[in-house]
This record gives sequence, C-alpha cells and structure tokens, in this order.
Amino acid sequence: MKFPEKLNQKLAKRIAEDALRTLSGKRPATDFSSNDYLGLSRSEMLWQRTHEILETYEVTTSGSTGSRLISGDHALYKAAEDRLKEHYLAEDALIFNSGYDANVGFFSAVPQRGDVVIYDEYIHASVRDGLQMGIARKFKFPHNDLSALEGLLDKFADPDTTVYVVTESVFSMDGDRADLPAMVELCRNHHAYLIVDEAHAVGIIGEGGRGASYDAAVRDKVFARIVTFGKAPGVHGAAVLGSATLKQYLVNFARSLIYTTALPPHALAAIMASHELMKDDALREALEARITLLAKNLQQLPDGMIVKAGNSAISTVVIPGNERVKQVSDDLMRSGYDVKAILSPTVPEGQERLRICLHTYNSFEEIGGLIERLLIFVNPSRENV
Repeated sequence: MKFPEKLNQKLAKRIAEDALRTLSGKRPATDFSSNDYLGLSRSEMLWQRTHEILETYEVTTSGSTGSRLISGDHALYKAAEDRLKEHYLAEDALIFNSGYDANVGFFSAVPQRGDVVIYDEYIHASVRDGLQMGIARKFKFPHNDLSALEGLLDKFADPDTTVYVVTESVFSMDGDRADLPAMVELCRNHHAYLIVDEAHAVGIIGEGGRGASYDAAVRDKVFARIVTFGKAPGVHGAAVLGSATLKQYLVNFARSLIYTTALPPHALAAIMASHELMKDDALREALEARITLLAKNLQQLPDGMIVKAGNSAISTVVIPGNERVKQVSDDLMRSGYDVKAILSPTVPEGQERLRICLHTYNSFEEIGGLIERLLIFVNPSRENV
C-alpha cells in the first residue's frame, strides 16, 4: 500500500532540516541523558521492596484487566493514593498511567469554555497537547517573565472569568526553576488558579524530595500539583494532587483516565516502594555534589557559549544548529558519553543544545571526562596536549 504523499512530505522536511528523530536503542555509554536522577530504576532495594509490597497485599495477578472504572481499580490503587496523600500532604491524589496522560487528562478536562489558561512558553508538550484538546482560551508568556504574566492576569481580570496559570517547577529543557512564591502571590491577587508540573523536581527539590511546591508557603495555595514517577522516582506513572472534589471531577471527565487500561499491581507497588526510598537524603546529597562539580567544570567552556547549570540535575550547553549540535553529541557518544542533542523544533531554532542529565551513579571521573571531551571539541588542539 502506498504511503500517503502528505506524510512523505513531512518526513522529507524533517530530513532536510536535519531534525529526523530515530529510535537508537540502549547504547553502551556513560549515562548523561536519562531522567533516572537518583538511580532508583537500577536499585536492587527498589526491586525487593516492590515485591514485598506485592506479597503484603497478596497480589496474584500480573494485569489490571480493564480501566479503573470497569475492573482495574484493585486494592493497591487505594493504598498507593493514600501513601501519596500522606507523602505530599495533599487532600487527595489520583494516579494516571504517565505524566503525559495526567497532563492531557487534566488540561483537556478542567479549563472550560470561556476560561483562560496562561502558561509559560517552555511548558511541557503534554500540557500544550491537553490544552489543544480543550475548549478554553490559552495564552503563553515569555519564560519565567513574571511582569508579562502579571500583564496577562491584569488583562483578564474579570470576576466572571476563571483563570488558570501553569508552570513547571523545574523546566525540562534548561533545568532552571520557576519563582513559585511570587507566582502564588500574583495568582492570589488576581483570583487565579495555579497549577505546578513537578516532573523534574520530585525526588530532588524540596523537603524529602517532595517538590518545590511542597513548601508550606506554596503548598496550600496551589490548585493542583502534577507529580511524575518516571524520572527521579525511577518507576512509572504520575498523579494529580489536589482536593477531593478535583479528584472526583477528573474521575468523571479526564478521558485519559476513563478510557485506558489501569496500571498493573506491580507498577503501583513500585510507586509505593520508590516513595519510601526517596526519603533518604543521602541520595540528594550525592546528586547535589555532582551538580556542583559539573557547574564548576562547565565554567571552563569558552566565553560566548551559553551554559545553564547548577540549579537542578539538568544542565544545558547551547550549540546553535541541528547539524552542529548532533555532531557534538555523536562525538561524545563515540567517546563513551551518552549526551542527547535537543533539536529544533523541540526547542526554538538557534537554541539547539546539549542536555546533560546527572545521576547519583555518575562518578566524578566521568563528569571530568565529559567536560574534557567537550573542551577538545571546542579546541581540537587540546587532544594532542
């Protein structure tokens, strides 16, 4: 059967822009690309504790057999959601199959016709997709620009208009943070509802790794916190934290929850186990030492190179142009360092970058070797020194 010509043209355009995505498989190199910041996905303790929880609840099935509203709402769901409520000090929690599902389900269902959603321009693609599926008006503001946010809030200040403000606490592409206390104050003054995506903060930021919005000055003033478990927690799934009424609403209207097979018992036991292990501050201390070291070493890169580092487990080096940044990434891979190139259109043209993710299992020697290889690429004569 002939492949549709319009689709061929889109693929050809990606190839021409040197932006074609491919599946490369797991490559044998030092990991500086995954989101497994605390190393929990490879933890034997996580594996053991997960199976202990399954035994405690006498789980004898591997699958969930249906959606939660049909046959998949097994006992571990309530146990896991109760554990999450306690851990994050939330009134209630609702587990979704992934962070993508949580964002698509929430943002396609909650904002209504006539409502306004104001979001940071660097927000996750899953939030944008959810908003695209919804019926509310949507407006973006320049990244972390609180003056621009305030201007939009002033513009839509109307007692008859419900306004939602959306941000990430730690942004996935730059690793920088939102000023949540200031955003809370702006939303309070304008009677807006703040929603915080904590995907890259959970496990790392805040007391016990509970996220930036766990702070007492923020927590009870946020309409919804979206926490994702496929990154630092090292497992799978996500949850929306909020009021019991919000949970009831999502159970009735979030299509990504209603019309999908529920997570299997093993996935829920793993969520519970990972939240037990994440209480260990030693994990965060080990990661913080590596963040500090990388930030210091990146200062060796030449003046003019845009480097963002030291604020989270994510650091970036901007190398404009898809072809050039891919060349650097490929060079690092040949040298044994798995660092992903982030290409346009994922980031704006001219803002292509290397995205360096740190983990507790990255040694100081590996971090030093990565920096040395970057310096050699910038100045090839170093290789002969």
